[in-house]
Amino acid sequence: MNEFKYKYKQELPSERNAIKKIEPFLFELKDKLTIKDETFYNLLIAVSEAVNNAVLHGNQLDLDKKILFEVQVIGRTITINVSDEGEGFDLEKIEDPREPENLLKASGRGVFLINELSDGAEYKIDNSGVSVQMFFHV
Repeated sequence: MNEFKYKYKQELPSERNAIKKIEPFLFELKDKLTIKDETFYNLLIAVSEAVNNAVLHGNQLDLDKKILFEVQVIGRTITINVSDEGEGFDLEKIEDPREPENLLKASGRGVFLINELSDGAEYKIDNSGVSVQMFFHV
């Protein structure tokens, strides 16, 4: 039976160090759920990429725009949602960072890492911004 365990929500500013505001919570969650190191660091990197994408690409460091960070734990599944207020992007146009012409680019790996390190990711892109929902089975 999937029993509800935990729910958390925090609004983050659109600034470069926004991830630092939720790292303590993530480490606390690791301890509460006794998440294995490998799984936790995959989660931490994926969440960092999602928050950084929201700050830099979505909200473009606009301090008038916020990022919404939400976590829900049911059973042994953690669902993390990161939403921004940006204009969005076309998932089909994201280049593969493993291609030789993309290897040395300074950015462009966030969506790839989120997809690879999570147990699933869903993107909602509309006029209100971008929302990425990541799933982790712990």
